[in-house]
Formats: sequence, structure tokens, C-alpha cells
Amino acid sequence: MSTPHAPEGIEPLTSSSGGLEGRAYLVTGGGSGIGRACAAALATDGAAVTICGRNPERLADAVARIAPEHGGSIHSIEADVTDEASVEAAVKRAAEVTGQLDGCIANAGGGGAMAPYALQEKDEFLRVLHLNVLGTMLCVKHTLPRMIAAGGGSFVGMSSIAAHVTHPYFGAYTVGKAGIEEMMRNAADEYGPAKIRFNAVRPGFIATELMEGIPRDSDVYRSYIENTPLGDVGEGRDVAALCRFLLGPEARWITGTAIDVDGGHHLRRGPSFLQFAEAIHGREALAGTLPTD
Repeated sequence: MSTPHAPEGIEPLTSSSGGLEGRAYLVTGGGSGIGRACAAALATDGAAVTICGRNPERLADAVARIAPEHGGSIHSIEADVTDEASVEAAVKRAAEVTGQLDGCIANAGGGGAMAPYALQEKDEFLRVLHLNVLGTMLCVKHTLPRMIAAGGGSFVGMSSIAAHVTHPYFGAYTVGKAGIEEMMRNAADEYGPAKIRFNAVRPGFIATELMEGIPRDSDVYRSYIENTPLGDVGEGRDVAALCRFLLGPEARWITGTAIDVDGGHHLRRGPSFLQFAEAIHGREALAGTLPTD
């Protein structure tokens, strides 16, 4: 049996467990990292997957890398989740493949300039909130009619360990991710009668392109390992496996919750980015946030 070419950070998929044949899903931010891993997991199990993002070259590369061979399909469309017309077009494209839409992984998001709150810039704070909270809300808004028409569905909002474990200097990112979790809870309550499930996933440190900026010999990286009971970092496939489960029929009785996928990191304390913050702002600007001797 031939093996699909696996994206970087994901072990080759040697067989399909199936279970998603005939279903169609949208994955935002699907051109790299966790989003690409999620798309690969869904397509390998037979789903028709549409990925979207702002970089067409990255999307094309992801489609070529995933190349499912077990009955699924992979498609892409350029889209910015903070632009409503763009989101509406992406949802329409995802539904066109099979004639309906069965779910969405709202993965697109990100952080911003690292700074304590006393040094936060308003425009940057709002940009991060728009990317994470507004972007997720627009996906909810435009996928809902499609999932209602399909008789039900499943929506996964990409949260973070930072939504409930303090991450000093992360500014709007922690607020945005917490907002996503409350959005999933409220949507689950509102649309449960329509058989649509909403859940959030909380990744910890996942070895993606984004996290490559943290040197493995840095105090920041060591703080992650020391505060993770399993003593390692996760991979995109770890998050993808959970998202695939939540979208599939096996999770039919799970809604309105947030699930950690972080090697147990939430049991301890958040990482220390003091080394980075000092390099950006200097020790004097961080006075009052530094540990005492």
C-alpha cells in the first residue's frame, strides 16, 4: 500500500481508519503547523477538506504535501479570517465540494508584540484580538447556516494553554484565547438543539514553524520542559488527533468544553518569557514584573 507524503512534523500516515467519508470540513490557517496537521488527519480519514490562509504559496505547498490517497480530498482558498467577505467565500468553497459543510477547525490566530500591560500598544492589542476572537466569530457565523442545513455538525475553536495558565507579557493573546473558549461554550448552548457541537482545544508548546523562534538552549525553552510533566514538547499530529476526534461521530456527546493537549503543562505554571521581554524592553522597563532576589 502506498503512503501519503506527510507534512513536516507529522509521522507518515500508513493507513486510514476512515469514518469521515462524505463529510466536508474547513480548516482555517491550514497552510502550516497545527492547521496543516489537522487537514492531513481529516483528509486521510476520508473527508473533503478545504484549507484557507493568507499565503497562497504556503497553501499550495500544504495541498501538495498532504496528497491524501484514501478517499479524501484537499482543496485551498486564499482568505483572511478578519475580513467577513473573505470568510464567507471560504465557507462557500468548502461546502461546494460535497454540497454541504459538516464542520470547521478555526485554527487561524496568533500573538503579537511581547510586552507587559503598561507597555501595550492599543492598535497591536486590537489586531491580536481581531485575529483570534473576531476571526473565530466570523467562522462561527458563516459556518452555522451550512451546518444547520446539513442536520448538524462540529466546530473546534483553537485556544491555548495561555487561555487559563498565566503567560506574562503575552498581552492580548491570553485574552483572545480565553474569549474563544467562552464563545465555544455559548455557541454550544445556543446551537445544541440544532445538533451542532462546539469545543475548544488548548495546545501547549507544539513544535511548529512558529515555535522554532525559541532556541532550544534558552531559559524560555527550559521553562517549558521543566513545567511539563511528560518532559517534552508536542507535535502537530498530537493536536490534529484530538481535533479529528472532536469533529467525528465518535465525539457525538461532547460539546461546550475545552480540552488540554499539552503534556500536562496546565498542571504546573506557564512558561517564563522574561529572557525575551528583557531583550526587547530592558530590565528597567519591566520593573515590578521581575522576580525578587
